[in-house]
Amino acid sequence: MYDDQLIETLRQGAIGLLDEWGLDPQTNVELLTISENATFLAEEPEGGRKVVLRVHRPGYHTQQEIESELAWIIALRREGIVETPEPLAVKDGRYLASFEMEGKQRFVVAFAFMTGVEPSPTEKLSSGFEQLGAISARLHQHVRSWKRPSSFVRKIWNFDTTVGPKPHWGDWRDAPKLTKDGVRLLEKTCQELKRQLNVFGEGPDRFGLIHADLRLANLLVEGDRLGIIDFDDCGFGWFGYDFAAAVSFFEHEPIITELQEAWISGYRSVAPFSEEDARMLPSFVMLRRLLLTAWIGSHAETPTATEVAETYTAGTLALAEDFLSRT
Repeated sequence: MYDDQLIETLRQGAIGLLDEWGLDPQTNVELLTISENATFLAEEPEGGRKVVLRVHRPGYHTQQEIESELAWIIALRREGIVETPEPLAVKDGRYLASFEMEGKQRFVVAFAFMTGVEPSPTEKLSSGFEQLGAISARLHQHVRSWKRPSSFVRKIWNFDTTVGPKPHWGDWRDAPKLTKDGVRLLEKTCQELKRQLNVFGEGPDRFGLIHADLRLANLLVEGDRLGIIDFDDCGFGWFGYDFAAAVSFFEHEPIITELQEAWISGYRSVAPFSEEDARMLPSFVMLRRLLLTAWIGSHAETPTATEVAETYTAGTLALAEDFLSRT
């Protein structure tokens, strides 16, 4: 989907909206990342003001869903729950702008720029994961008491919508380099996951509004501050899934056990996390891995998918074999 010509068209569309946020028309706009959406960094020539512009992919989130995401972020910032960039309103006081492209409306939102660096999976992460566990607990505590707007709508991340019959990110069977034997192994894995998740259930003590994408790319570290960005995938899922998302793309590393213990410790410093919850974390890691395997197949044009496409499916099969051997 995202070739150079399309990215330039999106960039020009974003440039055409600079005035909505009071940005200088000479502001430099450059691509930051591509995932579900295209994200651009806008930097004014005088004063160096920086704003992040997110151009939404069509057919993924509705206007109401995007507005709901921003409503949660605004509530989290207002109540001091988490360090996350401020959504920036346009001139009419709303938070969405848009431009038309090939007959489709492309929604654009803006955030204040947040400084910091993404953690690396090669560095010692245990202390950071303890901090992340505490942040996750605060997020989950907040949603248990927050009165959501009546118009609030976000996607549900359960078995059916991740790896089941109604997947948001595509069918894992379309993953690159997946053989017939691999399909059989992953189908068996899905059956076991479905059994476990049905037993675990979706009670309000374990299932609610979550960030759903707390991977390293969405964390910004500066000194002792751990900033959280990109709530684009937030929705209703299992609270323990936020740990699984945090180890995305390095789920196979031996350090995962240590990180899991650190995350649980941090979580319990803020809120209860039962032994039953803890035992389910490896299952959520497997669920997330299968979901990402589907995402790579359906988002082959993105840099992340391109980077791991050659080996990711094989890694998923190895993790599935290990998962089944432990159940």
